[in-house]
Amino acid sequence: MSRIQRPLALDRLDVGQPIVFGGDRVVHVGDELADNFRPGDHLVVVQETGDLLHVPASEHELVERAVSAAVEGFAGLARCTDDQIDDFFAHFARLLADDTVFAAVAEANAADVESARSRGRTTTRLELTPSMREAMVAGLRGWQEAGSARDAVVDTVVHDGWSLEARRAPLGVVAFVFEGRPNVFADACGVLRSGNSVVFRIGSDALGTARAIVEHALDPALREAGLPAGAVALVDSPSRSAGHALFSDRRLALAVARGSGPAVAQLGAVASQAGIPVSLHGTGGAWIVAGEQADADAVRTAIHHSLDRKVCNTVNCVAMLRSHATTMMPAVLAGLEDAATERGAPQRLHVVQGSEGFVPAELFSKRVRVERAEGASSEPLATMLPESDLAREWEWETSPEMTVVVVDSVDDAIELFDRYSPHFVASLISTDDDEQERFYAAVDAPFVGDGFTRWVDGQYALDKPELGLSNWQGGRMLGRGGILSGDSVHTVRYRARVTDPTTRR
Repeated sequence: MSRIQRPLALDRLDVGQPIVFGGDRVVHVGDELADNFRPGDHLVVVQETGDLLHVPASEHELVERAVSAAVEGFAGLARCTDDQIDDFFAHFARLLADDTVFAAVAEANAADVESARSRGRTTTRLELTPSMREAMVAGLRGWQEAGSARDAVVDTVVHDGWSLEARRAPLGVVAFVFEGRPNVFADACGVLRSGNSVVFRIGSDALGTARAIVEHALDPALREAGLPAGAVALVDSPSRSAGHALFSDRRLALAVARGSGPAVAQLGAVASQAGIPVSLHGTGGAWIVAGEQADADAVRTAIHHSLDRKVCNTVNCVAMLRSHATTMMPAVLAGLEDAATERGAPQRLHVVQGSEGFVPAELFSKRVRVERAEGASSEPLATMLPESDLAREWEWETSPEMTVVVVDSVDDAIELFDRYSPHFVASLISTDDDEQERFYAAVDAPFVGDGFTRWVDGQYALDKPELGLSNWQGGRMLGRGGILSGDSVHTVRYRARVTDPTTRR
């Protein structure tokens, strides 16, 4: 009978060392990982992919302290009044609106922007513009005025001699990882509204801005309101490994990753395998379908108004019916050109193979100068691509960019959406109510509309600061919608009240 061996501390990794993942696959340690790994470091093995993530001991300890502070902050919030939480949002908003206070934040942000530019990084979402500042202040004031529902009675069941109440309750420590959008820092504080504490990790590009917000506005607001310091904690590290360590901490009640692409998917996998509920912003890229009863002008307008900037709810793919393509394609191209003209930049078009006959041939030979995150490049205005590339989300900077595909029916468009899209936003342009109802019933998306796609936003649609949007690429949400807002981060407790002391089972 074999004896069970006690686990040993991992204090080294050897080149070529096999690491089992996924239960039946093996990946081997590379030279760089083996050279850099030291005693006290942690290795996170992503079970979905076999990625080996190195977390240095210093990053792990930094995250450990931040989460411990947030755990203490969560306990402290339970002893704070709703008025104190109101006061926090009021003070935070007032400080960000104060030009003297904000000068230090603006200076830090300018330094972040200049540093990013010098390294060839995009600064589109990094710059803390006056409109972004105004939105942050408005969002905080919105939470101040929203009122608390952290102990609201959800349901009551009355029995003979006793009754049972279902009451809303805070969830716990909520972790956010996001890259270079300073406004998310204020948005995510909305989880305090329902009594949760929050711990942040922000990308290196915006870390200086985050530090300034914490020092000059957030921490003073916590102190003035009398809230525990750990109610909001910043993981002060530029390293991505800090995010991996954070999303591995089983003390989290919820892990939220803002952004898109492989990095966000990887973070979600790390949290999920640690048993932490996850809300991923996920990949974006909305789809517009021109239906049987589509009006060409309405299609043109919807595309134009869905391409004003590149965010997750920007239209990425447009599908039209073959029977209408001769008249519909010009309207689709006009909508793309309208958006480009408005932005003062050339447009970029991708055409699925088999649909090129409806696109003017000269667009494939014309070249345009396109600004990319990595710099400017000369590219064809229109390019061909295989059907499988309908799954690709176009990450454009200034030049509106999208894919077009011609299909035989709306059902075919739905089938392509369900196969290739991130199951996020779908819009059918049609004046036929029955066609709209069939589309809504069949398409596998949490956000469905009949016009422009950019309405998918918590602040815009719900008049609430948005903490994140979830697509259905990783599964449907349990018990809540795809818009994560501060007052939707809660659990339910049950409280019995016995009126007849002789009551028994």
